[in-house]
Amino acid sequence: MSVDIVFEDSRWEEAGFEALAEAAVRAALSHLGVDEDAEIAILACDDLRISELNSEFRSKGQPTNVLSWPSDERAAETPGERPDAPEPDFPDAPLELGDIAIAYDTCAREAADQGKDFSTHVTHLLVHGTLHLLGYDHIHEKDATLMEGLEVVILGKMGISNPY
Repeated sequence: MSVDIVFEDSRWEEAGFEALAEAAVRAALSHLGVDEDAEIAILACDDLRISELNSEFRSKGQPTNVLSWPSDERAAETPGERPDAPEPDFPDAPLELGDIAIAYDTCAREAADQGKDFSTHVTHLLVHGTLHLLGYDHIHEKDATLMEGLEVVILGKMGISNPY
């Protein structure tokens, strides 16, 4: 597994983001039996940068906590069904899952507002973003139920209680 992190905001480095990211991604991929050669890129940024990305890609000009860009369309055809497991494009090639961006300011504000530990909240959002890269979503109620259930199980295995 390879997690390539670009730090645009030094507060992430001070918060021990690299270890959080590797643990969250590994837990999600391991739980779903995804190939150990999987690669994910993460942009650790601030609210200004994620606002720009949110505007560009989702036409929403405000900050959000996490965004994800799967390298491939992996969603299940029927709401509530699990997506197919991703496979590399070529034999012996790494499995490129996609990119995640996460905003320090929004994550810190949400954690404080919800009375949650910052590291725990960030871990949850990284598991959430990783599931998006694997084709999970929460647009339809059945998909949301499936995705949230997986998050609870994965986080539980990490010793983190239900974030919902």
